[in-house]
Amino acid sequence: MFSFWRKQSAKTEDGVAKQSRDQLRVSVAGCGDAFGSGGRLQTCFHVATKDTQFLIDCGATALIGLKRLSLDPNDVDTIVLSHLHGDHYSGLVWWVMHGQYVSGRTRPLTVIGPEGTKERYLTTAELLFPGSTSVDPSFDINFVVYQEYETVEAHGFTMKPFPVSHPSGALSSALRFEADGRAIAFSGDTEWKDNLVVCSADSDLFICECFGYRDKEHFHLSWIDIEDKLPQITAQKILLTHLGEKMLANVDQIRNQRVVVADDGMVLDL
Repeated sequence: MFSFWRKQSAKTEDGVAKQSRDQLRVSVAGCGDAFGSGGRLQTCFHVATKDTQFLIDCGATALIGLKRLSLDPNDVDTIVLSHLHGDHYSGLVWWVMHGQYVSGRTRPLTVIGPEGTKERYLTTAELLFPGSTSVDPSFDINFVVYQEYETVEAHGFTMKPFPVSHPSGALSSALRFEADGRAIAFSGDTEWKDNLVVCSADSDLFICECFGYRDKEHFHLSWIDIEDKLPQITAQKILLTHLGEKMLANVDQIRNQRVVVADDGMVLDL
């Protein structure tokens, strides 16, 4: 079963639709590219299972996106990163500072990423806020390194990375998540690789980047790539994200019942 709605139209007393215990909820805290195309926030997807909450990527605007959705950052146990470009990981800097100085977080945080994630975070944090990394946070931060094709057991879910083609100074991966009997696949940023078919096989939702429309994009996907591969993609639904200006100008041309175009604030129940 798959449904989606926007929080602004939810009909409940507190304005937030209730999540059924047998549903896995995906909230789009940011689905934009690195350049703010269409005024969209940078990549960040919030996933709520029965037992835990985690993020898929954490762009610089992650906190803004969660606040717009009335989601509490302190409830997030895990942040999983597809690759180490700033619009996918740099929100960690503000996330940690928010927990330290604003929300008084005490709950441990696990960050799962490729080799070099901790070092990249520390370097970025020190550049943006000199001296900040010398202060011990009020909560434990556990960095977990993933290797390609190796399943990681996390808080209430599993994650398996599939290498893709997107230079970022470290391993870039598509990610497959399984929890509560559901499967979510995420392409990360990449040009077309057959690993995307394997990663998303029979998933309930495939979150797939679609930066371009009809032109081939270097190290990114375009709708022309995805449309050509639709017969091979067995995911129940495909959510297009990371849209550039050309793709945004042509979203009305997408006519496929399995394909949904993401928007900031969208909430999907699986």
